Parts: sequence; structure tokens; C-alpha cells
Amino acid sequence: MSRRSRRKHLVPGADAAMSAFKAEVMRREGFVVNPSRPDDVKFEVAQSLGIPLERGYNGDASTERMGQIGGQIGGAMVKELVRMAQEKLAKQQP
Repeated sequence: MSRRSRRKHLVPGADAAMSAFKAEVMRREGFVVNPSRPDDVKFEVAQSLGIPLERGYNGDASTERMGQIGGQIGGAMVKELVRMAQEKLAKQQP
């Protein structure tokens, strides 16, 4: 098991909102996302990248390969957050 068993959000109770955000962003990226299990999108992302990922133990997978999966998900989320911030700023300017 990794040293970090579970990341915690800065805002208590943000887990559900972040999961919903992940599901929406990845759906827009073209992945099939079950809204009740948004974390399962990692399996679809892995498949699209040609990375074997199984439910349960994946201890033989390299950090690089796992980073490719998480990077695609996190990168899409960050791009959407930046887009949302830019849109908000544009509306504030006279």
C-alpha cells in the first residue's frame, strides 16, 4: 500500500463535489463515467492508454504508468478549472 492511503481535501465535505466534478470533466473528455462511481473512470483511461489496470492489486505497475493515468484525469480537471476561472474573470472586466 502507498504511503498516502487517501488524499484529504482542504474543505471538509468536498469529496462528493470533487467526485461529481471529475465525472463531468471526464464525461466531456469522451469517457463513459458512472456518476455513482466516478473513480472507476481510471480503468477506462488506462484502457485508452493501453495500460493494463485491474481492480484490486496493481503493485507490479510502474509509477510512470500510474502517473500517466492520473495525469490525464488530473490534467483535464485542472484545464477545466483554469477555463472556469478565465470565464469568471472575463465577466468581471468592464
